[in-house]
Amino acid sequence: MRVLIVEDEPTLQRQLRQTLESAGYAVDSASDGEEGQFLGETEAYDAVILDLGLPEVDGLTVLDRWRKGGNKMPVLVLTARDSWSDKVAGLDAGADDYLAKPFQSEELIARLRALIRRASGNASSELLAGDVRLDTRSGRVTLSGEPVKLTAQEYKLLSYLMHHKGKVVSRTELIEHIYDQDFDRDSNTIEVFITRIRKKLGADLITTIRGLGYSLES
Repeated sequence: MRVLIVEDEPTLQRQLRQTLESAGYAVDSASDGEEGQFLGETEAYDAVILDLGLPEVDGLTVLDRWRKGGNKMPVLVLTARDSWSDKVAGLDAGADDYLAKPFQSEELIARLRALIRRASGNASSELLAGDVRLDTRSGRVTLSGEPVKLTAQEYKLLSYLMHHKGKVVSRTELIEHIYDQDFDRDSNTIEVFITRIRKKLGADLITTIRGLGYSLES
């Protein structure tokens, strides 16, 4: 899963990036509202962490412009402001959740997981596909109840497909959502990871739809 952080405070931005990357997310970041708005409009994200008190363009304006432009990715508003009116303004502008500073990193990750699950139509933190079970809280993958060890990139790819079970996901979409913007998008690593996952979890788990992409059965 790929997340955008829009936060102007360098130390907090760095801490957020480290926290999210440690949790298995691909992360891009922006330090002002103008850059954040541009990235949100031009790149594919599964969720955004957006500070309200941003230079250049404030967070509420960025969020309002995204929503008016039809951008529906989940947005977690992050701010030091604690008044009820700021919370209401953020939610009315189109935020999906709200977290005030200071906060615990565990709560941030939990809220982010929940936003991404809901956006893809999954209510439970455990995703199922046949005999394969993926726990988004622990990052644990099992096959018929037995744990299976995946690399970080294999897990990211499987997680994205399981969040979008029953849909055809193109190679381009996979690249956009499991790597940050600096990744070489001409790479053939998606095919390599698909092959490895099939060897570990079963050849029939992921179906290749010729000319379109990959799918996990609903």
